[in-house]
Amino acid sequence: MSPIVPIVTLPFFPVLDQKLLELLRSLTPADWQRPTLAREWTVKDVAAHLLDGNLRTLSMLRDGFYGEAPPEDPHSYEGMVRYLNRLNADWVRAARRLSPTVLIELLAQSGAEYTAYLGMLDPWAPAAWAVGWAGETESLNWFHIARDYTEKWHHQQQIHVAVGGPGLLTRELFRPFLETCLRGLPHAYRQVAAPVGTVVQVRVETPIGGVWHLVKAADAWVLQPPGAASAAPAAEVTLSPEVAWQLFTKGLSPTQAREQAQLGGNRQLGEAALHLLAIMG
Repeated sequence: MSPIVPIVTLPFFPVLDQKLLELLRSLTPADWQRPTLAREWTVKDVAAHLLDGNLRTLSMLRDGFYGEAPPEDPHSYEGMVRYLNRLNADWVRAARRLSPTVLIELLAQSGAEYTAYLGMLDPWAPAAWAVGWAGETESLNWFHIARDYTEKWHHQQQIHVAVGGPGLLTRELFRPFLETCLRGLPHAYRQVAAPVGTVVQVRVETPIGGVWHLVKAADAWVLQPPGAASAAPAAEVTLSPEVAWQLFTKGLSPTQAREQAQLGGNRQLGEAALHLLAIMG
């Protein structure tokens, strides 16, 4: 099997922060209250959640201060989801007291500190938190950082969509998000039976997308770079960038995405890719 190289995302954090601040500073009072794809959260709520991500990481991981203890079993996916959902809801509710101006100021200050902290981490050292949605119980820091990138990317993209902003669907910014999300494909297929050597191809259209191959090995599914698989795909899944990012972050359900996806070959085998979820939830 060909090795999958790590995903480099750290250089793009300052770019995301700059684009976020530019967008938020351009909003009208009505824009801040617009609904988003993040369920019951408004634009202001999503911005507050992004701030929470900065402050929580600095407090917990940089400073070693948790405030509220994490689950007793940090490897329990369900326990971690409950823990994070409670923290998220409590913070967003309290942050509704903050003005947009205060949110912007805090995002500007904490974003730079947050990126500086990530830059201090050894990318090959074990991360404090595993990337649970990829099925890992221990992750390296480079994957933890990439996971954080997907969080910042998709929540900011939700704001762009809500207010008609320019969005983040560029090759520079979207491709790292996409590559990170697709590291969860083997976990999404963990219960899918197929003969050894079976290949599933996932294609995201346009120059900002790409092609990925998932290959069935003896005891697991393995993500391989294009051209490494020795057999023709048994199933092909093609998504637009707009459908892909929303599907992987719960903005679209698998049923909704199926109506917009192109499925070739073994449809049942291909449909498993529509259950890839690259967030904790």
